[in-house]
Amino acid sequence: MTTQVKSYAAHSATDPLGPFDINRRSPGPDDVAIEILFCGICHSDLHYTHNDWADALPAVHPCVPGHEIVGRVTTVGARVTKHRFGDLVAVGCLVDSDHTCPNCQAGLENFCRNLTLTFGSVDRHGTAPMTFGGYSESIVVNERFVLRVPTNLDPAGAAPLLCAGITTYSPLRRFGVGPGKKVGIVGLGGLGHMGVKLARAFGARVVVFTTSPRKVEDALRLGAHEVVVSSNAGEMSKHAGSFDFILDTVSAEHDINQYLYLLRIDGNLTLVGAPPKPLSLSSFALIFGNRSVSGSNIGGIAQTQEMLDFCGEHNITADIELISVQKINEAWARLEKADVKYRFVIDMASLKS
Repeated sequence: MTTQVKSYAAHSATDPLGPFDINRRSPGPDDVAIEILFCGICHSDLHYTHNDWADALPAVHPCVPGHEIVGRVTTVGARVTKHRFGDLVAVGCLVDSDHTCPNCQAGLENFCRNLTLTFGSVDRHGTAPMTFGGYSESIVVNERFVLRVPTNLDPAGAAPLLCAGITTYSPLRRFGVGPGKKVGIVGLGGLGHMGVKLARAFGARVVVFTTSPRKVEDALRLGAHEVVVSSNAGEMSKHAGSFDFILDTVSAEHDINQYLYLLRIDGNLTLVGAPPKPLSLSSFALIFGNRSVSGSNIGGIAQTQEMLDFCGEHNITADIELISVQKINEAWARLEKADVKYRFVIDMASLKS
């Protein structure tokens, strides 16, 4: 059985988003039904819907984006043990996996070759050709992929944690960021501002790199100890060979070699931004210093819960601009111009009007 719910969808790569009724399956014994309260807007929503990733992840329309979901449990299946009616919960980029592969067994469901994305994946349950995301009234998800939201966090501000939060938390944890470490954050956007907050909460010394002098004051407000305008060669040179770890959040084309020379011996630079074209990399910057460059995905379900709990302990949420769903196309246009501090979040109550 299915239930028809309201959503906002795009019917082609060039169409604006508009109202669209979709079907959600009835909860099975292992499922949780969730009324969606808030959904963050990620740049991935735009890229997929506009078919920017046609070679790797071709878009299927109609498309209902959204993978930064916070809501209330309305129904639980008979075998569900982790969640109850009324719980404040969240859903991120994944809604299912095969549960049996080595990556799933290791808690790395995000690397499962048979994973189901929150939107844009083949629907295992056959409710629709593809999964529909969080720009909608409700969603039904296997309980393994439903996360607890600390009750002290603002639910709207918590929504971006499900992508921007875990995307920055995971590499910070993997490379042991903490007291005594000097950490650089390249870029101060949706990802970068979360990286600053998390690295500061881990106890590291945090330096933000930005191309915009206008962002200096805001970076300090968010928790940076220091801000460097990357176009200033003098400021950059003062930090040569001093960073343990640098998190690069920039999705535009840029020179990463200038940051590699800022790393200590054995230092690492991790990319979480995804520029559209390959970046040029200096082998000398790596060889003369045993430095490394790596990439990072989101995180598995256990680590995502760990991140949410950490944010609860430190009262960390995203800086957001709350909008009605009727303003979605305007918000997307602004996001393409980086005109947001620092994440749009949709108040899904507006969908009912």
